[in-house]
Parts: sequence; structure tokens; C-alpha cells
Amino acid sequence: MSILFSPLDLRGLELDNRVVVSPMCQYSSTDGNANDWHVVNLGHYALSGPALAFFEATAVSPEGRITDRDLGLYSDDNERAMARVVAFMRDWTRTKVGVQLAHAGRKASTLPPWEGGGAAHGDRAYPTVAPSAIAYTEGWQTPEALDLGGLRKVRDDFVAAARRCERLGIDAIELHLAHGYLGHQFLSPLSNHRNDDYGGSLQNRMRFPIELFEAVRGVWHDRPLGVRISATDWAEGGWDVEQSIALIKELKARGCDFVDVSSGGLVPHQKIEVGPGYQVPFAREIKRATGMTTMSVGMITDPQQAETILREGDADLIELARGFIRNPNWTWDAGDALGGEPFVPNQYQRGRRKH
Repeated sequence: MSILFSPLDLRGLELDNRVVVSPMCQYSSTDGNANDWHVVNLGHYALSGPALAFFEATAVSPEGRITDRDLGLYSDDNERAMARVVAFMRDWTRTKVGVQLAHAGRKASTLPPWEGGGAAHGDRAYPTVAPSAIAYTEGWQTPEALDLGGLRKVRDDFVAAARRCERLGIDAIELHLAHGYLGHQFLSPLSNHRNDDYGGSLQNRMRFPIELFEAVRGVWHDRPLGVRISATDWAEGGWDVEQSIALIKELKARGCDFVDVSSGGLVPHQKIEVGPGYQVPFAREIKRATGMTTMSVGMITDPQQAETILREGDADLIELARGFIRNPNWTWDAGDALGGEPFVPNQYQRGRRKH
């Protein structure tokens, strides 16, 4: 029997299989509101039967957006707009719905990739915050270092967004502590130069991300809550796998249900060694050291590759991004290759290949 098409229980959430649609920024919102694009994009992936699909990085405040076109969950309008996408998922698919709550920190106030991806200027720019007043790179905004009041606001914004997720009936939340965004900025000594209780030692650098987790766990009582991390900065003197293991152990003790293992994004001088499944070794090491339910992501494209990762115990769930962009029906093709039976809507039954 294929492990990829075996079920998994995640804090009482029954997943039909081990296929997950990764959060993928679409840079297509207005004032944080989801629209027709989000219904079609996420809905299309869900129609092929992955167990869980995540909304893209969803900002908890306007200033927490990567770009001014990012999805948000900080207003009643945002909540109403997202409800329409969730309703489609519930009415027409069996895929569970996740939201990745995020704050971009010093990587906020930028342009979408197809507009160059650099720092925004003029009317499209907005103030940024971070652990320390250190710009991401030359030409980018220098952020304001968060004081205690600012830290409290960020925590409150995450909690408020989690409460909106609860009202929307979201199945799982993932806190974005990766890719050089705010949570990651606190973790890495390359971006956190604070000399108070939130900087310096590993325990201090982990303090604010742990506080964020605890605050959200305090209102997201009985549903899956996990984190995405960058297991390494791919840069000398930065965050690494050993520190990632320490963080996940701390979060597991506080009720964390899963870890989504990615890497990089903190500094422009990173040296990433890219190749098929290049982040799987990080997932393997973290899973074996912590026992945490683990998602592996990053250039996993072939169903047999995904099956092997699971069979060897390197991860518990397989997350795809570009694989679904290239083939929204990836789950069907994986079912054909491995003998699995993913969900197929009645309307698409004639197009489903038979074994």
C-alpha cells in the first residue's frame, strides 16, 4: 500500500493522504482581500484531492505584508473575502483548509516579483519593523526596531488573525517563521542584534517566536497548529539545523503539531545548494531528533520520490508548490503511479485515468 495515500491524524484532523499544497504567494489581493483568482487558484489544486491546502502567506497586519498586493486577515473585509474561497473548498472538495499567518518584518514594503521584487517607493511604500534596525540589503528600507509595545502589537495581531481563522472554520494554522520574515529575523543572529531579553543567546532569540506560538495556541485550542521554519540560513554564522532542533523541541512541549521544513531567505548572500529534494535531509534530521510530525518541501516533483521520502521515514507529509503550479492535478497522477485513490469530483470522473 502506498504511504502517500494513507491517512494521517493531526490533532483530530483526519487527512485523507499525505499530499499538501504549500503556501504560495500570489500577490493578487487588493487591501488584503482574496478575490476570484484565489477561488480559482486554490480551488483548482483542491479539486485533485490533496489532503490539505494552505492559503498563501497571510499577513496579520497591513504593515506585515510583503507587498501591497499580499493576502491579509486583519480586517472584516479580509475575513469576508476569504470566506468565499473557504466556501468553495467546503462545497466542492474534500481538501482540508490551512492558513499560513505571517508578518514580513524587514522584508515588507516590497514589489511583486513581476515588478522587480525590490523595495517599494513612493505611494506604495509603508514603514517596516524588525528585531533590529538592519535593512535586508542595500537600497531597502531600514526597519524600526520593535520595542515592547511593538512586540505586544505583533502578538495581538497574530491572535486576532487566529480568531478570524476560527470564525472562518479553518482546519489548521501554520505560523511563518521562515524565509527571512519576522519570526525568522528574531531567530537568526544575522538579523537579530538586540541586547535585551529577545536577543543574544539562542534562548533569547527564540523567545519571541515562542511567545507568538503560545499566544496563538492560547486561542486555537483544539485544532492543528504548526510552524514553517528555515532549517538553515545557508550563511556562515547564521541559523542552522541544530538550533532548529532546539526550537522545535521547545514548541513541541508547548503543543506544536507539525513543522514544515524549508530553508533560506534571510540574507542575500546565502549560498543554497539546490537540487531534487535538497531540503529533505533537514526534515529527516529534525524529525528524528524531535519526533515532530514533519512536512518536507522543496523540489519534490515525482510521486515515487515522494513515496520514498515517506517510506524511509524522512517526513510524514509531502508539500508541493511548483509541482502543483505545473500540474494542478498532480495528486491524480500520483494516484495512477502509486495505486492510490485521491478524491475526484463527479464532474471530472470521465477524465480520470483508470488502473
